[in-house]
Amino acid sequence: MALGEKVEITTSDPQLKLEIYKGHYATAHGHSNYYIDIAKNKANLNQARAVAKVLAKKYKHTTMIDTILCLDGMEVIAACLASELTKAGYMNINSSNEIYILTPEHNSGSQLFFRDNTAPMINGKFVLIVAASVATGFTVKSAVESVNYYGGHPIGIASIFATVKEIEGLEVNSAFNPNDLPGYKTTLAHDCPMCKNGEKINALVNSFGCSQL
Repeated sequence: MALGEKVEITTSDPQLKLEIYKGHYATAHGHSNYYIDIAKNKANLNQARAVAKVLAKKYKHTTMIDTILCLDGMEVIAACLASELTKAGYMNINSSNEIYILTPEHNSGSQLFFRDNTAPMINGKFVLIVAASVATGFTVKSAVESVNYYGGHPIGIASIFATVKEIEGLEVNSAFNPNDLPGYKTTLAHDCPMCKNGEKINALVNSFGCSQL
């Protein structure tokens, strides 16, 4: 089965764009009528810088950040975000600050944990959680719980794309949202209208990419 109709969402910044496919897609937590291909946003330096620049606007003048916790392979964007946040400038609250960029490990139960040498980068720190996409929020909620468990202070959630504005009392800041995708819908698998109509699934998708069926 084909992946679906490809569409590119563009902005005034030629590097800030989003590749999407229209169809029927299944994730670990639900079904959607769009596959949002964020591989280039995460891996291409120019596109990562563009995303980071947009996300940084929310925090650079108002929010102290000690650590950026990376989910879904967001290390490149996180590095660009840290660079943007620490640029010299009297209006920049994190100017010249040392920001840790940290990726958690997962145990067999999919819980996030940190080793003895990395836990101090969370304990007592103001932590910004960055994720590729935030829809159901299951993964991000786990990250918030982990930060709290290790004595950190989660201060916000940032992502390339998000369908929600708040998780666990934390504001979600995203470069793109459903308003950029006409007719975007995501549901739990058992409530999926496309499945009920007998529409075949185009692909299985996760933070790494997609596998066509």
